[in-house]
This record gives sequence, structure tokens and C-alpha cells, in this order.
Amino acid sequence: MNILSIFVGIIFFLNILLAIIVIFLERRDPSATWAWILVLFFIPVLGFIMYLLFGQNLSRKKMFYWEDRDKVGIESLIKEQITQLNQRSFPFQNSTEEKSRDLIHMHLINNAATFSQHNDIQIFTDGKEKFHSLFHDIENAKDHIHLQYYIIKNDELGRRLMKVLSQKARTGVKVRVLYDELGSRSLRKSFFKELRQAGGEVEAFFPSKLPLINLRLNYRNHRKLAIIDGKIGYVGGFNVGDEYLGLNKRFGYWRDTHIRIVGEAVHPIQTRFILDWNQASYRYDINYSPRYFQHPISSGDVGLQIVTSGPDSEWEQIKNGYIKMISLAKETIFIQTPYFIPDSSLLDALRIACLCGVDVKIMIPNKPDHMFVYWATYFYVGEMLKAGAKIYIYEKGFIHSKSIVVDHEIASVGTANIDVRSFRLNFEVNAFIYHKGFSNILMEQFSEDMKASTELTLENYIKRPVKIRLKESISRLLSPIL
Repeated sequence: MNILSIFVGIIFFLNILLAIIVIFLERRDPSATWAWILVLFFIPVLGFIMYLLFGQNLSRKKMFYWEDRDKVGIESLIKEQITQLNQRSFPFQNSTEEKSRDLIHMHLINNAATFSQHNDIQIFTDGKEKFHSLFHDIENAKDHIHLQYYIIKNDELGRRLMKVLSQKARTGVKVRVLYDELGSRSLRKSFFKELRQAGGEVEAFFPSKLPLINLRLNYRNHRKLAIIDGKIGYVGGFNVGDEYLGLNKRFGYWRDTHIRIVGEAVHPIQTRFILDWNQASYRYDINYSPRYFQHPISSGDVGLQIVTSGPDSEWEQIKNGYIKMISLAKETIFIQTPYFIPDSSLLDALRIACLCGVDVKIMIPNKPDHMFVYWATYFYVGEMLKAGAKIYIYEKGFIHSKSIVVDHEIASVGTANIDVRSFRLNFEVNAFIYHKGFSNILMEQFSEDMKASTELTLENYIKRPVKIRLKESISRLLSPIL
């Protein structure tokens, strides 16, 4: 027996072993299981490497722990709210909140997402406006600044942010920056040198343990959060980079959705940051202090929940929230997403809504930033066209907004796209908002975006060339692991 035969035998054995692990031990979604089995058997050596890089399952691992969580009062508040909901005694402010009782209850049970009712919300759909507001809040910070982004780039916006953060750190303000190492892979440690010298702290999420190799390529922290003095919170789709200001010729105008929150909901945003920070940091863990959980000062009446999800969870909290929202719809569902690759449960929920007469509108970009994802998106919007949905292709630039609005009453804005990666692989965060005024603002923005969009009709979709059909077919097969 020669060396080649031995090598082939070893690869075959490893493929069989990995297939057994995928099928019997990791309890993946069946579609993802079959996709990985195909990869392992049809691309033996490369498939093995791909599995090591992309196929790990984190659902059984306890990754986020903060021993001071009870001091914030989260556990007692959750129990109190669940009791009030079950006893039908919860003090709802309006009919929208009351209609959303089941959704609120689900997020409390499934995600420990406390429901807050006294919040002011400001919406940003333009990067320049969002960062103008964020820089203003940073410059006025008195105690601490916590920032978390999937992507931070070493360009004009990124350097300007580091400069103002360094200036605040030198005045005694506590500055912490958490970034995802893969999303910000172009950064070097020297980028943060001035901030660190000024007393700021910087950590990377899931950093590489081996040079040029990261065995957790598939599980990234896609959250974008900012907390200023425990009083102001930001969450949404904008990362840090010039392209998010519309300065990248490839994408043109960058259309996104981000929100600024003042009120009770800042506490769960702060808690999420601390959990993520303490997971990433081995030197500078954050302990409980009242400074991080200031008494909210807000005259607003917006009710919302901050919901998070990730591969460490058994259930897909944000996706379940989307499905429940869709099931509540009686009149309209408006969706904006850069990627539309729903699994069978979400696709069926949207089809059923269409067949029940709900006006379903979905807006996607006219250009790809990830080719396979784009063509998989094109396939699934075709499926929705067949069910009666209306599809709009945004032409002004690149639409990166992740938002859903149902019946002018309930909305969700955050970091989660409608795809398998956001639902099962990435760490995400969304705000589920129960307020007619806020929902109407998003609806009006959707209508404005329609003026810069082209409607994709079923007739035009059916006429697409064979080359596009082939791209869709290949991308669809890969969609469970994209």
C-alpha cells in the first residue's frame, strides 16, 4: 500500500467521522446538515478545512457571563413583568402594546428581554447625520463611552473617531472600544495606539490564536452599539468607515437605519455591551457600578425590547420575533434588507401572509456586496413574487437597512439581516418597538425609498436569462451555510 492510498483512506475516514458528528451530535438544522455533508463528500480535503473554519457549533457553550447581572435588577424585573402579563394586569400605555402582548411575552421568556415603556427614539437613515449625532454625544460625555462595532476602518471617519475618543480619554472619561476581529481585519493594533496611551481600552472579539488563521470565521459579533454615560444608546446597521457616509464609489449612497435611544432601554443595551466586553477581555472586566446604569431621564412614550441572538443560543430569538410579527399582520408588512435568504419557517410565514391578503413589500439592493448571497436573495424574492409579494430594487445606492414594519404599529430595527448567517451564526441585536408614531416614520421612509427603486414584477422575473437561473440554483444550494 503506497502513501497516496493511506492518505486517501485517512481523508475518507475523517469525512465519515465529521459526517457522523454533523448528523448525530451537533443537531443542526437538516438543510445545513445536508449542505455540509455534500461539501465533505464532494470536496474531501478542502471540505474538511472548510468545516474546521466554518462549521463549528457553539450552541452548547456558555459564552457570556456577568456575575453582577443581578445587581442591575434584570432577573426580578423579568419575573415581575411575566407575572403581570400572565395575570393580564400589565400597565400598557396604548393599544399597540396590548396587541403585542404575546410577542412581548415571548421575548421575555426566550431572551430575557425586559420591556421598557419610557423612551425617546431618534431615527437616522443617513450616515452623515448618524455620525454627527454620535460625535456630538461623545464630545459631551462626562463619565464613560462604550462603543461596539463589527467593522471599524482605518480611513478618515475611523481616524476622526479615534481622535475624539482619545481626547475624551485624556480628560478622564472612561473609553472602551470593542470590535470584531474578522469584520475589522484590515486594522492593525497601531490604529488604537493613541487611544490606549490616553487611557482608553480596546478589545477584539474572537481574535485569531494562530497567524492568518481564525478557527471561528463563521461566528462573528455583528452588533453595533454605543452607550454614552449610561443615558444614551445607539443600535442599528451603520459600521464605522467612509463607505457608510456614501463615499465609496462601488456602493454610492449608503442607505441604512440606525436609532438613538434615551430612556429605560439604555440599560439592556449597556448590559449587552458589558456581557460582550467581558467575554472578549481577559484583563479589564467590567464590574457593576451605578455609573453604568443611570436613572433614565426621558419624557418619551415609546415601548420597546432589546433582543439579542447568537450561535450560543439553542433558539433563534430574533428570527422567532420576525415570524411572530408576521403572524400578527392584518394589513401590511414592509421589509428592508440587504440579504433576503429566509429559512423555510420564515419563508412560509411570509407566503401565508401574502395568501391571507396582507400587503407584503420587500426592498433589496440593486448591487451585490457578496455575490453568492445576492443571487440566493434573487431566488427567494422570486419565490415571494409567486406568492403575491411586491419586490423593490433600490437603485440610489446600496440599501443596508435591516427593518420590518407591521400594520403601522410594530417595528424592528437592528443588525440582523434576513438570512441564515444572522439567525444562526452571527451575534446580533435588534430593537423591537411597539409604537405607531415610530412605525409610521419608518413607513414614510419606505415610501420615499420606493421613489428611488424599481419594482421587480413576476413577469420580468420569469424572463430572466438562463445564466441568472444557474447562478440562483447554485447559490440556493449553498444558502444554508452562506
